[in-house]
Amino acid sequence: MSETSKYNLGNAKFGGGFVGDNGTQIGGTFNDYSSNGADIKTEVASASATRTILILAANPKTTSPLRLDEEVREINAGLQRAKKREQFEIKQQWAVRVRDVYRALLDTKPQIVHFSGHGAGDEGLALENETGQVRFVDAEALAGLFELFASQVQCVVLNACYSEVQAEAIVKYIPYVIRMSKAIGDKAAIEFAVGFYDALGAGESVEFAYQLGCNAIRLAGIAEHLIPILYEAAYNGEKKLDKLK
Repeated sequence: MSETSKYNLGNAKFGGGFVGDNGTQIGGTFNDYSSNGADIKTEVASASATRTILILAANPKTTSPLRLDEEVREINAGLQRAKKREQFEIKQQWAVRVRDVYRALLDTKPQIVHFSGHGAGDEGLALENETGQVRFVDAEALAGLFELFASQVQCVVLNACYSEVQAEAIVKYIPYVIRMSKAIGDKAAIEFAVGFYDALGAGESVEFAYQLGCNAIRLAGIAEHLIPILYEAAYNGEKKLDKLK
């Protein structure tokens, strides 16, 4: 029997990167072996597989100012030049209030949710109220929200200081969650975000994109590359990938 006839690959499907519950994928390629035995290699970038990145930004009046506009601008610029730029669409929501979060999730149906702003540990993420003051959202409430959208959201990036509690709650329902273990400077936060999305835009996996984001901080000469932490839901929040040493 020849090597090519040993195995029947009819209707088999194999993929690199990450495939969510709804069949969508971040990073890598997808191989579909149709019933006629043909190997049809489908790039993640097909028009029907556009990934929506929802950026939620909040910088309440009573908190220290952050360079959120620069972070978003650099993310967008990186994706615009990416090889697989047609795969990604960025939606932005600024001065985010609690109701803005679930409305944006309903309206944009994102695969990636990126929060930029302040975190305060057990108190929660710092959103805004109707007057622009701080409105903290605790971890369990946030996790409960993402549970409702677990069929569509594949990755959550908490680019906010002290967001461990929130990440560990959210990863119970979302495959990938990235959080910051302590305070991180604006420059490091921007470098991580740009490196992360540059890698996704090149078709890399979430794990690789995370590692590149950490390395981008280090390449910039900033000693904060150990602050971002990646959690994977497959390990119930217990597996924390080691960063580049």
